[in-house]
Amino acid sequence: MPQNSEKLKRQVGVLGLSANIINIIIGSGIFVIPAIIASYMGASSIMAYLFCGLLITLVMLCFAEAGSKINNTGGPYTYIETAFGDYAGFVGGCFAVGSNLFADAAVSNALVNIMASTYPIFENQGLRLTFLFILFYGLAYINVIGIKKGIGLVKFNTIIKLLPLFVLIIFGFKAISPSNLVIHDYPSIKTLGETSLILFFAFQGCETGIIVGGEITNPKRTVPKAILISIATVLIIYISIQTVAQGVLGDVFPNFEAAPLAETAKVALGVFGYVLLTVGAFISMFGYMSGTLLNSPRILYALSRDHVIPIKPLAKIHKSYTTPHIAIISYATIGLILAVTGSFKQLAIIASSSMLILYLGVVVSVIKLRKSHETQPEEFKIPGGWTVPVLSILIIIYFLSNLPLNELIGTGSVFIVLSFIYLLIRLLKKNHGN
Repeated sequence: MPQNSEKLKRQVGVLGLSANIINIIIGSGIFVIPAIIASYMGASSIMAYLFCGLLITLVMLCFAEAGSKINNTGGPYTYIETAFGDYAGFVGGCFAVGSNLFADAAVSNALVNIMASTYPIFENQGLRLTFLFILFYGLAYINVIGIKKGIGLVKFNTIIKLLPLFVLIIFGFKAISPSNLVIHDYPSIKTLGETSLILFFAFQGCETGIIVGGEITNPKRTVPKAILISIATVLIIYISIQTVAQGVLGDVFPNFEAAPLAETAKVALGVFGYVLLTVGAFISMFGYMSGTLLNSPRILYALSRDHVIPIKPLAKIHKSYTTPHIAIISYATIGLILAVTGSFKQLAIIASSSMLILYLGVVVSVIKLRKSHETQPEEFKIPGGWTVPVLSILIIIYFLSNLPLNELIGTGSVFIVLSFIYLLIRLLKKNHGN
């Protein structure tokens, strides 16, 4: 598809895109994962954050280069499809949509669970369904009536969700016991690798945040700037939170896996702090949902736009709001169904590994695009030649090698099923053409 041939309005700048990415990355995970990391590495947990931050930065540099070359809506799907064609694009797009949908279903259920823990009435299945219905279709409506309103909500949610974390960081530093931060035993390479594999998933989301490529102003400069700003911001926040929680709770930190930050805030700020961080967790999850309902439907739109899937209505743009309204509503509907059924545990595990495969596809796309696409002066190119892409490939393969066997088998099975569906679609297109 020719660059910039879409009818979408370019209204998302560096600030909006950075907020969009940060909002997606800092979801529900940061309110739980610090205690898990501490159980593996104790006071040396910061090493895992630095190591994982380095890894995700390398991968996201590849996203930045691809995003500056390919400006259409679709994010990682579009990069892979442009570099390797319809089949790779179809598989990559399906992995992207699937992993996001199952993550959305999980987070939306976590939202209801938080409500139910405070107000038991939400354990009622009818009220639970009503809440999920309003959540999905309410956010879908906001995003249908305009990207500017959707990004506006994302900016608001990003600020609101970060405030409790900043309060914890600022006031929590005063309650730190320096002895809790002393590293007595350094972790082995094996432990560091296993811990980083878990932590890696807390850094995911940048790939979703840049899906709105067709609506970004001056994308060749905006995309790499926003990615680097976002990753740096997230890394600083994560390291600060881990330091405060470890410094305040010490050896008992791993005992609070359910709500480690709320427990940290209770010690540092009292009951007010506990309530603030509990509410913050709810806002963070809602913020994630608002961001993913803004971004993820654009993959469905892009798949239909490029005729990779034979569902033409998904590529329609609303005449008044200039948004892919049918794709947004369709995505929300599928997400709602998954959230209501809730029986997707194994598929959610497969979705996690599929994200790593999606990353691998984008990194390899960078190498292909360098050969097939002449770099323009204003485009971003990773310094150091092939160093970053090659290192990124090795890192992703390392992560995939550490996945459980059943997860690898499940992911391979998904590949086979998607390949069969793609061949079926091609066959139907050919027969229809004849």
